[in-house]
Amino acid sequence: MDYNLEQGGPTLNPDAAASAPDRKAAYVDNGNDIIDPARYYEASFKDKEWDRLWTRVWTIAGITADIPEIGDYMKYDLLHESFIIVRVGDGANDIKAFYNVCGHRGNQLVQNDMGSVASFTCSFHSWRYALDGTLEHITDAESFQPDILAHAPNMVEVAHDVIAGVVFINMDDNPQPLRDFLGVVADHMESFNVDKMHVARHVRTEWVANWKTGIDAFYETYHLHSVHPETQGVMADIDVQLDCYPNGMSRMIVPIGKASPRIEDQVTVNEGLAAMLSEVGIDPVEFDGNAGDVQEAIRTKKRETAKIVGLDYDPLVDIQLTDSFATGVFPNVQFGLHPEGAFLMRFMPHPDNPQHFTYDTMTLVRFVDDPSFNVPGWMGLPEGTDCSGDVRPDIEYKGIGVPPELGLVLDQDSDLLPVVQRGLRSRAFQGPLWSEQEQRLRHFHRELDRYLEGEK
Repeated sequence: MDYNLEQGGPTLNPDAAASAPDRKAAYVDNGNDIIDPARYYEASFKDKEWDRLWTRVWTIAGITADIPEIGDYMKYDLLHESFIIVRVGDGANDIKAFYNVCGHRGNQLVQNDMGSVASFTCSFHSWRYALDGTLEHITDAESFQPDILAHAPNMVEVAHDVIAGVVFINMDDNPQPLRDFLGVVADHMESFNVDKMHVARHVRTEWVANWKTGIDAFYETYHLHSVHPETQGVMADIDVQLDCYPNGMSRMIVPIGKASPRIEDQVTVNEGLAAMLSEVGIDPVEFDGNAGDVQEAIRTKKRETAKIVGLDYDPLVDIQLTDSFATGVFPNVQFGLHPEGAFLMRFMPHPDNPQHFTYDTMTLVRFVDDPSFNVPGWMGLPEGTDCSGDVRPDIEYKGIGVPPELGLVLDQDSDLLPVVQRGLRSRAFQGPLWSEQEQRLRHFHRELDRYLEGEK
């Protein structure tokens, strides 16, 4: 393997314009320090993360497609805090975000993951708040001393913003503007029209590992040949473009529809590639080409289909039509972006146990009511999934040890990560030795340390 260390690995489109979505970012040298593995299991490290990271950084709370009507709300939990995001007007971004707490006795105002209300009524003593957070009713107000009522608060707002239909919140009193925080990642999200997508499936699974153990596994393809050998026929796991951006953001563009360089036969259209041709409407038996021609054939067919069904793929570059734009949104998200849909994967830390996290994944789709437009099978939606968006599916909860049933690859990851977590605590393990195929991990941890060490 010829791996260009100075450039940080492959460049998929060397001729990409400076503003093109597939433009390779300049290599970022994050040093070669070996980090202390205690960050993956010590409670003191978890507590420092809360004080210096989570309370100061933008995190993804949900998507606006989940709150389409006035009064629709969704609950977002981050460690021991809870928030309400509610639609208050007809405009695309007419939403409010509040701490999910009643100012009377601290009861959480909503317990459901999502719902629709005319106002928020506390289940403890029936104090009621308008959608805009204004306290509008105190039960038996005459029984309170006036000096006490003088302290009765409205719901407390939390900073929020929306990019490409994705809602972010930030507990900091003076947060950096969201678009500045995201940088070019905001452009990438908008280029795929995420705001035109809705949830087709939502699964929350409890994993026995630290949230960063999860991030580390999903931020590289170095492990595919070993853990997910089934991918080798259709994913070029070494020919991956790795891009690191400011503020801990990163990306890997993983070629799909192309065999791994580890596969000796780079000519035969294997079973996986044949299935991908068939999905877009190309008969693999009649296909006049070899394995190296599959990607281009799929891209051409997708552009033809887009015109038929009324989608505008002209702004998308060829690579966006086939490859996985796996985008890291610091601190805890991998956003797999595709024209037909997206994977929004959040690695949610456990409020008490640093060796547990919740793998929260939404499969978003862009629905077109035409049989020629398909959500790719590798997106893992069960057969018969309703992709119309007419009904928002319930969140599926799966406890510890229960496979997420999100497809073979993710089930394999759920089996592996608890084993990795146990190994991280070994007295013999001195810290991770990252290759340049794992440069996104070093970039992530370097940014994490900037927060924890007071640089940010």
